Amino acid sequence: MAQRRILVVEDEAMLAMLLSDRLTSEGFMVETAGDGNTGLSMAATGNWDLVILDVMLPGIDGFRVCESLRSRGVTTPVLMLTARGEVRDRVAGLKIGADDYLPKPFDVSELLARIEALMRRHAPVSHDTAAFGPVLVDRIQKTVMRAGTPVDLSFKEFQMLCYLLDRPETPVSREELLQRVWGYQHTPNTRTVDVHMAQLRSKLEDNPKEPRYLVTAHGFGYKFAQPKSSDA
Repeated sequence: MAQRRILVVEDEAMLAMLLSDRLTSEGFMVETAGDGNTGLSMAATGNWDLVILDVMLPGIDGFRVCESLRSRGVTTPVLMLTARGEVRDRVAGLKIGADDYLPKPFDVSELLARIEALMRRHAPVSHDTAAFGPVLVDRIQKTVMRAGTPVDLSFKEFQMLCYLLDRPETPVSREELLQRVWGYQHTPNTRTVDVHMAQLRSKLEDNPKEPRYLVTAHGFGYKFAQPKSSDA
């Protein structure tokens, strides 16, 4: 199982260090950001299983960070931390797309329980087989059929296809695909994702220039569009 990655956006250096050390000891891969602008940049372009986001941050606050992430199509779970305990602040955070809200001070054991609950709730659903249009994907056998005819996909093409299938209607950035499918820690300037997508479309779409399933999320990356009832 791949190591789960958490981004902690917290300007209190001691708390950020405490959280990083404890989460690392629990088996997570952790990175930190100390202000809102850096946190937004890292959260929007990185491949995270969870973002722990303080509300009161230098630069832009946590509310604006969360709102901006959601407006960009980033669906990573967000757990907000704040010294504010008022109901109106919790409601404000949830309304702009936060998934959970934990007032300071908090017990680390409660934080860990909430992290696990959020990750279970947002874990991608994976099935042995998937079908769209005339295409049938078998994850166990690692085969793809189109209208009953085997389709020859490279290993990376197959991995990228399955990654998108597991996240229907969710825009996935090129950076996320490079990290999750190709294993890059830092995303290079490359057209690898675009080239592989063009190859997938040529093999699986009726009209690769006007794809119905493997569609472009403009300015971001790609997504798998759920078939309409008439397409099934």
